Amino acid sequence: MKKIIKKIGIFTALLLAIVLIWGLIEPYLINVQEEEAEIQNLPPQWEGEKIAVIGDFQVGMWMDNESILPRVVEKIIEKDPASVLITGDYIYHPTKGNSKEMETVIDGLRPLTEANIPVYAVLGNHDYAMSKKTSDPNEKKAQKVASQLQSIGVEILHNETTPLERDNGTESSAEDKLYLTGIGAFWPEKANISKALDGSPQHTPRVVLMHNPEVFAKLPAGSAPLAVAGHTHGGQISVPFTPQWSYKDLLAKDESHVDGWIDDEYGERGNQLYVNRGLGLSVLPLRVLNMPEITMFELTSS
Repeated sequence: MKKIIKKIGIFTALLLAIVLIWGLIEPYLINVQEEEAEIQNLPPQWEGEKIAVIGDFQVGMWMDNESILPRVVEKIIEKDPASVLITGDYIYHPTKGNSKEMETVIDGLRPLTEANIPVYAVLGNHDYAMSKKTSDPNEKKAQKVASQLQSIGVEILHNETTPLERDNGTESSAEDKLYLTGIGAFWPEKANISKALDGSPQHTPRVVLMHNPEVFAKLPAGSAPLAVAGHTHGGQISVPFTPQWSYKDLLAKDESHVDGWIDDEYGERGNQLYVNRGLGLSVLPLRVLNMPEITMFELTSS
């Protein structure tokens, strides 16, 4: 009996060592997740166009994987999407001396705008220096993050809607436009949905960009035929053969929404949500069966 227990102990220790080693390697791998997104009333000129989504870099966390950002950008440029959307959380500790971290972000993203690919972004809770341990948003730091991104041509959307541009510079008539709505960060209580949607009809062909997927449930029916969010890092640690499950399911008070397409029963009718796993790390510098993700949406009419 003692020999059996010893063997089980050795096997368990080896398994944990393998998982740990792999968990330190996986953050440096990149998954390009190709998805089809149906948008009702999609203008014909947007049929088949691609939109890339990335986010949650969180540069500055201990043992972070900041070195993958240039490789991610290189892959996006190779795919040549019509636009790139970024879900927020650019640096991990914006209240600390972050000039080096923001320089890493800016240098990493600059090739996108230099390639004339329109880039749109929202801010996340870390950009306001907010985590589960803090409750007061730092407006000054958030504005600094936004202004630095704007300096290289990234358009920051804060509770507003704008026509999506295409990388070929084509101008569209009003009826041929696809709109992008960017919603403010949820934790700092900056999400103003009515303001964000103001001035555009309810069933406008639209993509909604947000940081925290919790905002999605508050969107009016038919206002978000495609909504994309980040924030969750996909849970970072997933379990084999359990799609959309992560350790966060054990911690969440309600049902968690951390990865990929979210069940149709979540949110209002006519809306659909996709949660991007992000690029960076939070709390632990590990990813297990949860690679950093570039989501590449191919748009199609409903």
